[in-house]
Amino acid sequence: MAEARAGSRGYAAGITLAGAVLALCAVLPWSGVRASSAIIGGAITGDTRGIDDLLGVYALLAGVAAIGCGITGMLARPRLAAVAAVPGALAMLALVMFVSSPRGPADRVSLDVGELLSVEPVIRYGWYAALASAFAVVLLAVLTLVRRV
Repeated sequence: MAEARAGSRGYAAGITLAGAVLALCAVLPWSGVRASSAIIGGAITGDTRGIDDLLGVYALLAGVAAIGCGITGMLARPRLAAVAAVPGALAMLALVMFVSSPRGPADRVSLDVGELLSVEPVIRYGWYAALASAFAVVLLAVLTLVRRV
């Protein structure tokens, strides 16, 4: 029984860590616009951080909530950390909405004039990291309920 508690507390610690990464990812670049040209021989980019959009703020708050759930699971009952599945799932929803919203990168202007000029929206590494950490929060929260050590 004591070994099962230690494993569950490990999942709660993992939830805390994944929640902290999710909160950190909100300040990283999530999207941008890339303009490249063969004439100038390079590319110019402009990035948008997660917290520059309301959906990024929601992801930040979900990360903070996951941290709270993980700490509660470590200090009190490890199964309370399973509540972190809710903010983790909401963060994943916010991330998908960020990409598919009219204000998101999918709706930005895309222009291609051969090698002369190319302008396109791009998804940056911060969005992918936020999605991976939100998925990790959900996965670890589910594992606290179903996984036996």
